Amino acid sequence: MIPSRFLLVFCLGVCLFGAACGAKSGAASVDYSVSAQKNYEKGLKELDDKDWIAASKYFGFIKSRFPYSKFAVLSELRLSDAEFGAEQYLEAIDSYRLFIKFHPTHEMVSNGYASYKIGESYFKQLPTDFWLFPPGHEKDQSSTEDAQNELKAFLDKYPDSPYRDKAKEILIQVGKKLADHEWYVARYYWDRGKPMGTVLRLRRLLERYRGVGYDEEALWLLGRAYVAVDMPERAKLAWTDLVDHFPKSSRAGDARDALGSLRPASQTPRGPSAPTPR
Repeated sequence: MIPSRFLLVFCLGVCLFGAACGAKSGAASVDYSVSAQKNYEKGLKELDDKDWIAASKYFGFIKSRFPYSKFAVLSELRLSDAEFGAEQYLEAIDSYRLFIKFHPTHEMVSNGYASYKIGESYFKQLPTDFWLFPPGHEKDQSSTEDAQNELKAFLDKYPDSPYRDKAKEILIQVGKKLADHEWYVARYYWDRGKPMGTVLRLRRLLERYRGVGYDEEALWLLGRAYVAVDMPERAKLAWTDLVDHFPKSSRAGDARDALGSLRPASQTPRGPSAPTPR
């Protein structure tokens, strides 16, 4: 049998090798043209080919040799795109912000492109699930919240942008990740006998992330957590909400039974003595 530490090293080597082979090195020499437009077109082709280094060379050349050309301004934006493509997301965010600051009336600002790319750059930094590491929903969600804030700001500011549909799709994924985290924390508190912590996280989940897949289970567990902290009236509201909005779900049947046996507050035992969630 192969020792586990050697298997781990082997797997990491395979992953790193795959990552290295997945993008071009950009080491190939570039062939500059005599006009800004032709260099710009060559740079765009390198972007399409995912040769981020070669693309950056073309756009940098345009900025230095043709500083007063319209392609010099466009090259600033495309340098940001090259950073994004090379997964240098923090640098790309700064570059897009500078482009917006110095070219506020540019077409690629007024149509929302630069702003959208900032939100997408934050999204690309979100924690991912990899079997060697803890699941993404257990990690810090700061970048997830940044992505949500940027995408919401984009949608508010650019109501006619052609990138709105893409932003909405990403925002749904971001909301799901944040909901995953809230559910994880709520269950963490519940499993450790801290029902008030469960209540607070579930209320936050239901206030912010309804409709992403947790509503039924969250309302059911919220009712149980309210019972555990001697708040039966609020448990009743949670379970009634569950029955009203998800009448055919299995949890609706559980909620009906629980509502039927719910005792007045004065008769409800205190403490996290509720059975383990199903």
